[in-house]
Amino acid sequence: MLPRPSPRRWRLLAPLCLAVLLGGCLAIPQTGLFAFRLAITSLGVENVRIGPYSIQAGLDTSDITSLIASSLGMGSLPVQATLAMGLGLPAGMPAVEMSGFRWTLNVPGAEAISGNYQEEVTLTSGDDANLRLPVAFDLLGADRNRLAPLVELASQMASQGELPAGSELAITPGDLRGLGMTLPAGLWTPTLRFAVGEDGELTPQR
Repeated sequence: MLPRPSPRRWRLLAPLCLAVLLGGCLAIPQTGLFAFRLAITSLGVENVRIGPYSIQAGLDTSDITSLIASSLGMGSLPVQATLAMGLGLPAGMPAVEMSGFRWTLNVPGAEAISGNYQEEVTLTSGDDANLRLPVAFDLLGADRNRLAPLVELASQMASQGELPAGSELAITPGDLRGLGMTLPAGLWTPTLRFAVGEDGELTPQR
């Protein structure tokens, strides 16, 4: 039989075990706090296209509307764009690694779309991570009568370089790694929602 630890040894080990346990308990909520404090610091729109047609700022879209209408029977014809998004942490917070995120985008006049950003994201306080998120609204998934409004939406995004007011972007962070801990998605990673205001400002939503 193995010898039992002496009472003196237990007295020496007990504080160490307690310190390790408390350290782990403290690290979990602190690491999870990263997800709550994560913020979208900027959100712009780049490279707006409708199918093969590039939509430039100030471009007359009347001819493009007729071209698109004649092309609808040829297959999918999405409104495509790239969201230029900045993600940041408040000052003083340690760096954290995030294994991508799920996202959902609601834009007035278009159907909601969603997807996954599958690349690793390094978040560092005071140095925002600049990401490029491709999005696409399928024209064939909408009522043909809404073609003109969707073309107008694409033209507006190209001209202003931002999503229209009333848009909402939601992101759900993936696994988080920080302070020597790894937290799986869904445990301390709530869905964060941001609304776009009249001047393009971003407002966190509860």
